[in-house]
Amino acid sequence: MYASIITIGDELLIGQTIDTNSAWMAQELNKIGVWVKRRVAVGDSRKDIWQALDEESQSAQIILITGGLGPTADDITKPLLCDYFAGKMVVNEMVLEHVTAIFRRLNRPIIERNMKQAEVPDVCTVLMNKRGTAPGMLFRKGNCIYISMPGVPHEMKGIMTDEVLPLLKREYKMPFILHRTLLTAGVGESFIAEKISAWEEGLPSDIKLAYLPNYGMVRLRLTATGANKEQLDEQLDHLFAELHVLVKEWLIVAEDIPLEQALGNLLLSRKKTMATAESCSGGYIAHLITAIPGSSEYFKGTVVAYAYDVKEDVLGVQHSTLETKGAVSEETVTEMLNGLLQKTTADYGIATSGVMGPGGGTDDKPVGTVWVAVGSREKMIAKRLHFRFDRLKNIELTATNALLMLFQFIEGEQDK
Repeated sequence: MYASIITIGDELLIGQTIDTNSAWMAQELNKIGVWVKRRVAVGDSRKDIWQALDEESQSAQIILITGGLGPTADDITKPLLCDYFAGKMVVNEMVLEHVTAIFRRLNRPIIERNMKQAEVPDVCTVLMNKRGTAPGMLFRKGNCIYISMPGVPHEMKGIMTDEVLPLLKREYKMPFILHRTLLTAGVGESFIAEKISAWEEGLPSDIKLAYLPNYGMVRLRLTATGANKEQLDEQLDHLFAELHVLVKEWLIVAEDIPLEQALGNLLLSRKKTMATAESCSGGYIAHLITAIPGSSEYFKGTVVAYAYDVKEDVLGVQHSTLETKGAVSEETVTEMLNGLLQKTTADYGIATSGVMGPGGGTDDKPVGTVWVAVGSREKMIAKRLHFRFDRLKNIELTATNALLMLFQFIEGEQDK
């Protein structure tokens, strides 16, 4: 069973809006056994949208469309779909009552443009949007189902969860698509591929191995598709256990979770806590950690010590250290970490300081130079890193490496 996702909007093509809808929809479809064959982004062009509908229906049975359902002139999806499926626009009384109730609840006047949200093609099945005014619409043509939803992620997710996914499970007998994922660090994908080449060549034809590298880390994902879930689970578990053994030297976590969640789980298992002192990363590490539900159990807080005086007054970095060694130095991040652990009750900490760019670099500390310290009150380690990307990517890499350093530090303590 194949699906295609069509996202509509000029803002997607010029990069003004990042398409998160497609990724979320693909994940949810995969869970119920639908494989996304293609993801297509088109602008607010009648010709391009029409062409995308024609082309995607040639290779997929399920066409999911997001965007272009708003009340303004640039939202052309609904009238286009009305023409594409040879319908006429009618007022849906259920949607009209829903839209009216929203404005009544907000104590806001409703204008004709808002009421037009209740107009839908008479050839569609309405999918109620409990989170907004633009309804979802389901069309049928040949062997294909077409489902149009708002581009607002919160509204799209509501319609997908309440209407679309249950409908697809009722209408189609889906195969099972199962995955097993682990995360490694310390070596590149080429090295791992060479190490496990004989094992990979012996995989059954219905089991696929994917390499997903990301700057110093590689995820390995096994995927199986079939009708017998119990049999697939047993087969995948056996192969996944073999893969564990082959990559155990670099294994971080045998789950498909982000590194910050793996660190949080490790802290929870040891009944320990952490905090961060961030200069160049500007609180980004704390953001990643606190994005995980339940992180209050192990995360104490952060000090974003960007300026010299904050490093001195809040974290106790010596003025002489900053004057002689500079903010981007082993000595500074070590003193930042020491001050953090004195100021908080955290068991472990991370401290960062670096030159993120595009300016600020020197001959001995070029853009991309970063110092990271991690550790506890008993022991600390610091490491100099060198990145070569733009400011945002350098910040992201600083965070990833800092989290990895602390994870390996804590695991190393347990190994002793």
